[in-house]
Amino acid sequence: MDVRQASALYRLLGDEARLRLLRVLGRERLNVTELTGILGLAQSGVSRHLGLLKEAGFVVEERDAGYTYYRLSPAMTEDAQQPLWAALQEQFGRALEDPSVRADEARLQEVLRLRKENFDTHGADTREARQLVPGRSWAAWSRALGLLLPPLRVADLGCGEGYLTIEASRWATRVIAVDRSEAVLERARALGRRRRVSNVLWKRGELEKLPIKDETVHAVAEAARITVPGGRVLILDLRQHQQEWVRSKLGDRSLGFREAQLKRMLTAAGLRDTRIGVGSRKSGDPFTVLVAAGTKPRTIPPSRKRDSQA
Repeated sequence: MDVRQASALYRLLGDEARLRLLRVLGRERLNVTELTGILGLAQSGVSRHLGLLKEAGFVVEERDAGYTYYRLSPAMTEDAQQPLWAALQEQFGRALEDPSVRADEARLQEVLRLRKENFDTHGADTREARQLVPGRSWAAWSRALGLLLPPLRVADLGCGEGYLTIEASRWATRVIAVDRSEAVLERARALGRRRRVSNVLWKRGELEKLPIKDETVHAVAEAARITVPGGRVLILDLRQHQQEWVRSKLGDRSLGFREAQLKRMLTAAGLRDTRIGVGSRKSGDPFTVLVAAGTKPRTIPPSRKRDSQA
């Protein structure tokens, strides 16, 4: 390698975003959308960096089932490039405690979890041994289980972009979807229009002061106040974690909860028959989803109270 080639190589590897790309692509084959989510960069920027790395022979492009994926070039582990890749791996290892690297790793694990839950493939530990299971998906399970429920009015609190709201609307008589971000709500409304959903009421509001009257829905994602007597409160949230990046990137106010905290919250709200469990967990993933539920006690009508006191 002459001086000019060395200079070009050092300029290429002197960019933080490209080093982050190489680190995650050394772990897993990923597409541009996944890489955009992991790095938190604009898609145009990710595509530009990938183009430069591909031109330099560091990454290769593959087509699979209509998607374009990128992965580390096999040449990087061969004799000519092996010393360079070994040096990069050593650097990546030393940077594991860097906040940006920890955030990238957490988001990579989330991407891999979503892949698994989509049931595109199922079963074995290696790509060669994966078993295809046609028709299996979380969406299908959600819709099937919804058919077993009686007609309900549901509140989805902190609805985000509305994906779970839309699923609930398939079996609920009415869904009240609340989020504090007007920009996020607009994306949710657009999704509802595309799916031609007519039984969702989208509302902007803070979870601490919900824009919903007391005791008006049968099942909610967070607040016992608005639940009818005998209704159930269901909470899906993260177990306590240390991923500070979720505050700035996603607007999260807390870094999850401990099981005991959720238990106290449900009990303090006057709920009974409370249950706490793990909803989703993957080895190496810093995020564990907790599922908590409780029932609002049924009140005794005034006439029955008078009868019992007579």
